Amino acid sequence: MTARGDHVDFVRGVRLTGPAGVPFGEEPVDLVIESGRIADIAPTGVLPARGVVLQGEGGRVIPGLWDHHVHTVQWALNAERVQLGEVHRAAEAAALMASSAALPDGRVIGVGMRDALWPDEPALAALDAACGDRPAYVINMDVHSVWLNSAAFRREGFAPTADGVLREEDAFEISRRLNTADDTMADAAVRRGGERAAARGITGIVDFEMAWNAASWQRRSDAGFDAHRVEFAFYAANLARAIDEGMRTGESLAGTAELVRVGALKLITDGSLGTRTAACSHAYGDDPSNFGVFTIEPDELRDYLTTATGAGLDVAVHAIGDRAVASALDAFTYTQARGTIEHAQLVRHADLARFARLGVAASVQPEHAVDDRDLVGTLWQHQQAISHPVESLLAAGIPVRFGSDAPVAPLDPWLTIAAAVHRTGDDRAPWHPEERVSVDAALRASSHRGGTELELGGIADLVLCGADPLTAGREDLRRMPVTATLLGGRLTHLA
Repeated sequence: MTARGDHVDFVRGVRLTGPAGVPFGEEPVDLVIESGRIADIAPTGVLPARGVVLQGEGGRVIPGLWDHHVHTVQWALNAERVQLGEVHRAAEAAALMASSAALPDGRVIGVGMRDALWPDEPALAALDAACGDRPAYVINMDVHSVWLNSAAFRREGFAPTADGVLREEDAFEISRRLNTADDTMADAAVRRGGERAAARGITGIVDFEMAWNAASWQRRSDAGFDAHRVEFAFYAANLARAIDEGMRTGESLAGTAELVRVGALKLITDGSLGTRTAACSHAYGDDPSNFGVFTIEPDELRDYLTTATGAGLDVAVHAIGDRAVASALDAFTYTQARGTIEHAQLVRHADLARFARLGVAASVQPEHAVDDRDLVGTLWQHQQAISHPVESLLAAGIPVRFGSDAPVAPLDPWLTIAAAVHRTGDDRAPWHPEERVSVDAALRASSHRGGTELELGGIADLVLCGADPLTAGREDLRRMPVTATLLGGRLTHLA
């Protein structure tokens, strides 16, 4: 009998996807795994089974799934915070915060606010009246703003704002403080989160937590974390530290069995749609004077990319609005830096070609198209660029990587895949159906860096599906049962 933690030597009777499956068609095959890699593939019954055998029962096996954009600690801790995703008014959110239990340190933290869709607006007085002297924090779904009461402002040492809302860098600072209050609690939450992710087929994530992630992941690895692979980013405030410590993108951290690797320099160049701060060419629908903001000016962005490139570091540039995407492409052109544009939610038609020429990858979150469709209809109604593109990026020859931006969307690759394939999350017709992609394309974008390793000699990061993703409908994709997840041949999940 196989069990979680076993090192599998032989996978019997599975059906393949991609180039490796072409010679076999839909016929079941057996996989031989040696030293964590796929050593042989042959029709079922040709090779003698040996060692630990995983029975595939004719199921579809796919390359291990990656989430290329996760705020790990924020996501892990959010499961233990007040959930406001289904709240439809500011008054309702304040009442729910008032009735919720505080954390041991006395704070009450809510997550998932979508105030851009509320008929009433957050107000300092309303949260004060509801929560009194208990410090209350309500974090926006996109993490680009946070609503506080007066007690929270006092605790954090910030001057209260008229509406009680902090935005962009001030909001990020509040999130950083909330997420780093207790390393022991955070690491335990990350460990539990890793188990949940493995149960959905995740074999790797790109971590964009706003912290010095090298130390965090070294600590977790030393404590035995081994649920999935990690590529961790760091932010501009730590760029000099990364260079001084000799970090290079792609290098593994010592003592982590090559599960943890250095990722990219993360740069946030504009805001978000929901906070109405993404830098756009045309004004927001509710404010003709608002075109969003640059949080890093173009000249400064170019300097960052120059420094990072000279140090052997990739860059991951957060750019949501079309002006921000264009600025990022300008900087990539000037510096010939390597990396990604994160989000790319509004892209000018003319920028698709140079996006492709540069070889810059688009790291996108298809579930945002499902979540944002109503916001786009009101806030971006005057924009002329392509909103939440996926197929347009692929058709232009741009490398595409999928992620969730968890906790903004759930860390579940099957929700991501279903959103990309069907462009709807409810009974409504697909939103901009021309941006739908095939299941094959969605699976590729959900594998490591948009590639595939299901091949002879490839790393045995595999997912055995309980249903066939190639023929599954939307709901079946979203709920895809995962029979087993293998990380280098080791079972990290077994149903």
